[in-house]
Amino acid sequence: MQVSHSDPRGSLTGVRVVDLSRVLAGPLCSQMLADHGAQVVKVEPPAGDDTRAWGPPFVGENMSAYFSALNRNKANLCLDLSVAEGQAVLADLLRDADVLVENFKSGTLGRWGFAEETLRERYPRLVHCRITGFGVDGPMGAMPGYDAVVQAYSGLMSINGEEEGPPLRIGVPVVDMVTGAYAATGILLALLDRARTGLGQLVDSTLIDTAVSLLHPHSSAHLADGRIPARTGSAHPTIAPYDTFPAADGPIFIGVGNDQQFRRFLAVLGADHLAEDPRFSTNADRLANLGELRPLLDECVCRYDRHSLAKELLAQGVPASAVNNVAEALSDPHVLHRRMVAEENGEPVVGIPIKLSRSPGSIRAAPRDRGADTRRVLAGLGYSTERVDALVNAGVAQVPRAEVDHPL
Repeated sequence: MQVSHSDPRGSLTGVRVVDLSRVLAGPLCSQMLADHGAQVVKVEPPAGDDTRAWGPPFVGENMSAYFSALNRNKANLCLDLSVAEGQAVLADLLRDADVLVENFKSGTLGRWGFAEETLRERYPRLVHCRITGFGVDGPMGAMPGYDAVVQAYSGLMSINGEEEGPPLRIGVPVVDMVTGAYAATGILLALLDRARTGLGQLVDSTLIDTAVSLLHPHSSAHLADGRIPARTGSAHPTIAPYDTFPAADGPIFIGVGNDQQFRRFLAVLGADHLAEDPRFSTNADRLANLGELRPLLDECVCRYDRHSLAKELLAQGVPASAVNNVAEALSDPHVLHRRMVAEENGEPVVGIPIKLSRSPGSIRAAPRDRGADTRRVLAGLGYSTERVDALVNAGVAQVPRAEVDHPL
């Protein structure tokens, strides 16, 4: 039997990533790669990533908690790409890069001399990941798109909220976050293809594509029968009971996926007689008669403590959970067991969700100050101290204020 030893370097060790992205989807994508060993250089403009100021709370003088959660394990180079000297530095960065991640408005890279055709010609092995709101062509091509705007445009917002209430934005930037994960997946697919063909390619990721992909099962149901899905709150459109219920000390979510689970659910509640009621025999029956079933279940559930009831239901194979708030979730023993709260410079941070047995990801460095690694990155490109100083003095490259006040 062959023993597989852990590789502490990470599965993407040796992969070089130039990250030109800002805000959420792009930085999350590159952080996922960095967590698993990729060497990521975040190229930040002189004005800084917008999200540095998205607070409070802040985790330092110039770093919001929002920014901090998306930019660990990256070197930081502050560079003005709007000028020729900055564009020349970018050309040097891309020379040995494996991956470029960017989310500029359509045409921006082209104006700087890095159109898609140019990138393909100069750097044939480069995997170029472009993240946009709507893509660069089509009726909405090149239009700006934030997460909530795309939730509205895609129909995602229309299916979120209570039945009688207005459409609601989903409470986390789910479109941005899933786009980041899709983009990272696309990059890995392109790197795998490059290992076979020797050629890079464009990974074209858009928020609108992600949002439409998240409409399941409403999208497939509409395409099958033409009906427009209605909002159902916490309930499921095709399964019952599958909803939040008021327990004695707060809400509990109970998801009954089949008829056997329904009978076990009723047994825990001491309401076995409802299993014999023909109105509730099958899932289809329960959906058709949910208006009569729901108050009967409410009357039973409200007598129980939410945590105790959830524990008892889970023991019987019925999916259930107390509805935790964020503080409860982040201190939950199982969440801690799964290492989803980790440590960075002695402070708690969200952990790494992708767990690999032999080459696990790791948190090696906290997010860096803007320009903290400018000198080191440029020196790594072969730039002399004099050349780096010239770029800094011209304002093309920037270093932290402390370095300006106390030059090396």
